[in-house]
Amino acid sequence: MRRLLLTATLLTCVQATPAFAQDRRTVVEPRLPASACVTLKPGGGNRAADIQAALKTCAGKVVRLSAGQYDSGPIEIPSATTLWIDKGAVLAAIPDPALFDDGTHACGTIDKKGKACRPLLHIADATDVAIVGDGVIEGNGGKSMAGGTETWWQLARRAQVEKGNQNVPRLIVADRGRNFTLYRVRLANSPNFHVVANRLQGFTAWGVIVDSPEYARNTDGIDPGASDDVTITKTYIRTGDDNVAIKAGKTGGTHYVSILDNHFYSGHGMSIGSETNGGVAHVLVKDLTIDGTTSGLRIKSDVSRGGLVADVHYENVCIRSSKRPIDLYTAYDKGAVGSLIPQYRAIVFRNVEGDTGRLIANGYDAAHPLELYLDNVRFAPGAKWETVNARFEIGKGGASPDPNATTAATAQATPSDRCKAAFVPFPERR
Repeated sequence: MRRLLLTATLLTCVQATPAFAQDRRTVVEPRLPASACVTLKPGGGNRAADIQAALKTCAGKVVRLSAGQYDSGPIEIPSATTLWIDKGAVLAAIPDPALFDDGTHACGTIDKKGKACRPLLHIADATDVAIVGDGVIEGNGGKSMAGGTETWWQLARRAQVEKGNQNVPRLIVADRGRNFTLYRVRLANSPNFHVVANRLQGFTAWGVIVDSPEYARNTDGIDPGASDDVTITKTYIRTGDDNVAIKAGKTGGTHYVSILDNHFYSGHGMSIGSETNGGVAHVLVKDLTIDGTTSGLRIKSDVSRGGLVADVHYENVCIRSSKRPIDLYTAYDKGAVGSLIPQYRAIVFRNVEGDTGRLIANGYDAAHPLELYLDNVRFAPGAKWETVNARFEIGKGGASPDPNATTAATAQATPSDRCKAAFVPFPERR
């Protein structure tokens, strides 16, 4: 059986403890507040002004939404402030492009940019902001926009056909700042990405539920980008695009990420990219179930936005009903033009199991191969590696099928008892 040599970079990573590849903070479960500065009651009409006034009055404290419906336009959350959405409370985005327009009068249209809508909840240049509670933040992506019959999601699908970009709101955007926390809230039906955490030092999502239908285009679950020290744990995510996507574009790299004890359902998988030109490093994905996604463990980029992705550890991952359980690709947009070469090094798979599907490892070229380490990586009969410009080292636990084998494997794995017990039903809305 042929073995390809590791580079020094990969060998060092594999032999080292994975503790380096994770959030450097000591993250403990957040708590719900003991009391609130102001508790709002439900009512009719657009409640954005009422909520915004309470957040201003209680800046640095807690604003609570008691059980009931709160229809709203965009809201800004100030520094050191907690928005507490109580059990039974629904904060719902009004599907009216005029409310979310950024002043360009393009929200609700298709153009080349696709950035003309404000998010429902926005946090900028803030420290110690939290959104907590057992209530719901509802994006209403499937509701008709004011003045017409087209929904936000239908607009997004039409933009795809017309080769443009939809101008639709995101649900939560935190940009620049420190220590942003999401705890226990349910995020549903965003018109676009549910959570964008960009340029943060410290981001925690704990016990969050994200729920959108698989046909809802560009409805990523949680996307940390250009951020350091990130923990996403005990979440349940089903959506129409990436369940989680770690991004690192022009605004900077993403480092020290822990994605622990999560459950993913429909979506495009546990992704890194497609923007990797800022660099992604020191990522630990552990104790994850992936159930019914198109891709499972995915790294994607191309020469228009490629960069170095290194020191990524996947451990104790169970995958079923995925078309591409492992999907490492360096030509995400086959028509992309540029000189930013995607490079994936020190990518470790340990105790990863799945059923059938395509196992893809396609490096850029012979001078920039993927560098992968597999240890107890096992897929059922019918799974097959598709490799180009990839180097593998196989650990003591083996790999089945073996990407280095010269003949097809004859004894591939069946799911372990650990994986059989790991899959759980999605927590439906009640």
